[in-house]
Amino acid sequence: MRQHLQHDVLIIGSGAAGLTLALTLPAHLRIAVLSKGELANGSTFHAQGGVAAVLDDRDTVESHVEDTLIAGGGLCRQDAVRFTVQHSREAIQWLIDQGVPFTPDDGSTDSEDNGFAFHLTREGGHSHRRIIHAADATGAAIFTTLLHQARQRSNIELLEQRVAIDLITEHKLGLSGQRCLGAYVLNRESGEVDTYGARFTVLATGGAAKVYLYTSNSDGACGDGIAMAWRAGCRVGNLEFNQFHPTCLYHPRAKNFLITEALRGEGALLKLPNGERFMPRFDSRAELAPRDIVARAIDHEMKRLGIDCVYLDISHRPTDFIKNHFPTVYERCLEFGIDITREPIPVVPAAHYTCGGVLVDSCGHTDVPNLYAIGETSFTGLHGANRLASNSLLECFVYARSAAADILEKLEQIRLPTTLPSWDASQVTDSDEDVIIAHNWDELRRFMWDYVGIVRTTKRLLRAQHRVNLLLDEIDEFYSNYKVSRDLIELRNLALVAELMIRSAMERKESRGLHYTLDYPHLLPEARDTILVPPTYVE
Repeated sequence: MRQHLQHDVLIIGSGAAGLTLALTLPAHLRIAVLSKGELANGSTFHAQGGVAAVLDDRDTVESHVEDTLIAGGGLCRQDAVRFTVQHSREAIQWLIDQGVPFTPDDGSTDSEDNGFAFHLTREGGHSHRRIIHAADATGAAIFTTLLHQARQRSNIELLEQRVAIDLITEHKLGLSGQRCLGAYVLNRESGEVDTYGARFTVLATGGAAKVYLYTSNSDGACGDGIAMAWRAGCRVGNLEFNQFHPTCLYHPRAKNFLITEALRGEGALLKLPNGERFMPRFDSRAELAPRDIVARAIDHEMKRLGIDCVYLDISHRPTDFIKNHFPTVYERCLEFGIDITREPIPVVPAAHYTCGGVLVDSCGHTDVPNLYAIGETSFTGLHGANRLASNSLLECFVYARSAAADILEKLEQIRLPTTLPSWDASQVTDSDEDVIIAHNWDELRRFMWDYVGIVRTTKRLLRAQHRVNLLLDEIDEFYSNYKVSRDLIELRNLALVAELMIRSAMERKESRGLHYTLDYPHLLPEARDTILVPPTYVE
């Protein structure tokens, strides 16, 4: 039976951003946090490296800002960078207060006497040790802690197997106005589509790296929030910038396992099969260059030599150091017969992070009133043309806390929406052709990898645009005639976001940061964001 539910705040997404927002809001509000699978299935739980913040007495806000701007290829919005970095220490303190078990400083590196009680590591693009972490399973430690805290709050409903289909807006209902009123959500347990009304709706659905064949992300990273926001009338920005993590484990039985950048921060070296280092030939920072440079270098060497992978070697560090600092990587690699204390790790680049997203301001406001976007779903301007390592989790905490403060300030002005219409499934039937979904899903991810990957050309982008337009037509016809399922909802969203990525890439006539095209190898004199405007956008 279909349900009509009402909450003060509806949060779509159960990762770092969504849980932080829920916990920062006051306890008298009725809050729903939706996860389309199990709560721990998102990217947060699997994050290894840590959170970048100005915590060392020898570090400064200016230094962190400068490192972010340099990594961002001249495209970061300086106000967003400064806002994020200036709020970094208080965000970390909030996490500590929640009970996150960050790794204490044991004096084993040059981080001793840094004026801070926790161990700080360094990652590519950073000029200081400023990455606070919980060994090499930071995301799991943060997620587990925040989830435990959320479960103690009677006002927070944590709902699994809930797949948001579309946002409900006044415009969509034919009313005057543009406000977001909630969302239609598939309850996978009942098979029905429920109606959620809310005073405020928050998109915290993560990125869209699943659009690529090879990715470090979980299966749910389908760009759902970006697609729903676009259909609701929100602008999107800089979707051509998709970060490929340089080092994912290359093994036929290893699915989506990322080798944290912190290994390179602690001295791991990238090598060819013959043991030769190659990064010094590409950048003076060698293994500590920003991710876009490292990923392109690996891609270049693999293509030049016709090899399947390169190797990341930390075996020259003491065995106890490796086991203590990287227990997750050590144990996981050992499962595949790789002892990282004795031998190098086979690695390849894989799609990792969506730097663009839904346009928001410093409070997470989108173009649609009462609709917020936070975390990887959003485009704050922090990351520019390439995200600096470990700034992503920081962005989640800072903007979630900022959005919570803004919601609290506006609370008395916004009332719960009146009764909303139920989801109309009267014109659809059960599908007997789900093989079409599987085929389209596979085709989409393959041509995005081949044509819209680490190195691009105009010809490749045109091929991708042609294919995605055909797929969108097929998917739209299928969606119009058959009952929704998680696979269909995700495919619909992923294909739309792929089309927006391709359009964005075609508009950028230069190579900058993560967007590298052989047809336009140089920088333009002026750095500009790529902003796409939907047909339903209202100023």
